[in-house]
Amino acid sequence: MCKVYNSVGCLTTIQSHLYQHQINDLNSLNEVIMFQKNYSSYRQEIISNYEHLIEQEKNSLDLDISRLDRSIKAEKIKLAKKLIDEIEKLEQKLIILSSLTPANFIQRIINYLKEWYYTGEIQHKEFNFDSKVAYSIRKLVEVHSEKVNRHQYIVSHFADVVDERCLAPLKDLERKKTIIDDLNTFIYGALGEQQVVRELEKLPDEFYLINDFSLSFPTPIYNRQENDYIKSIQIDHILVAPSGIFLIETKNWSERSLNNLSFRSPVQQIKRTSFVLFKIVSEGIASYRIKLKRHHWGNRNIPIRNLVVLTNTKPNEEFQYVKILTVSELLGYINYFKPAFSNEEIQETANYLLSLIKLK
Repeated sequence: MCKVYNSVGCLTTIQSHLYQHQINDLNSLNEVIMFQKNYSSYRQEIISNYEHLIEQEKNSLDLDISRLDRSIKAEKIKLAKKLIDEIEKLEQKLIILSSLTPANFIQRIINYLKEWYYTGEIQHKEFNFDSKVAYSIRKLVEVHSEKVNRHQYIVSHFADVVDERCLAPLKDLERKKTIIDDLNTFIYGALGEQQVVRELEKLPDEFYLINDFSLSFPTPIYNRQENDYIKSIQIDHILVAPSGIFLIETKNWSERSLNNLSFRSPVQQIKRTSFVLFKIVSEGIASYRIKLKRHHWGNRNIPIRNLVVLTNTKPNEEFQYVKILTVSELLGYINYFKPAFSNEEIQETANYLLSLIKLK
């Protein structure tokens, strides 16, 4: 099986974008696509969950209100009995006091003051009977009132309550969808690139596949053909094979996209990167970081073949220095070329290219 290095470039971009926006629960391209496909279901699931939760809250309030009704009633009875007992004890003291015959004037004064005190206490307790009971159960009544009001509000405005509770999670879901929808171009690109990778993985062990080969140059490389400077390159796939190096650009384009004049030509794109890759490989050979066995005719070179792979349809035209293929044609084209390099030379070339980039 072909040796594969790096994730495809579009997938790396997707993962980085999601991470930057703190979306950490989607760990694969398939999960991202499934999220888009099932967005409406996820939205309805949130609403249904909160409808269930609000219904549970209403039922719980029913139970709490019934329990509080019983608690308030029991507490009233308990407090009323306590106050009645206190009044009866005071009345009993009055009866006992009235049955006594004072021995002297001072005792009469004392008994009179006691009678006055007991009578006042009885009157005070009877007058404030209801208020004392109400004060003692005030906290229970407050909780009961809050729960009754909440229950009535839920019953009368069930849909509004659900909307209020759903607002934050639905807003977060919508934010997530907007961020992912902004990645549609990269999602389509990643699907195409993964399709190509799955095809190339079928190649034997001596093949090396490097995905998302990206390089920046501190000193831009002069491109004589277009009279400009190249500061960086990004190649979807580099395949190091027994017959040479295949530089592969993947496009998951529809026929409409093929005819869109605003899209950058992949032919021009791959020719620029091929020019840079040729310089890089030539420097590797010149510096002996890529060691090629010398042929008696002279120094050998590694051919670089430029491929644009289209996953849907391809144009009928042929292009100079660039081969246009569909995925189904890819392996047949690669295997058409005869082996010209040993396994050691292939490995050295692959290791040299890998040393130039940071693996992701």
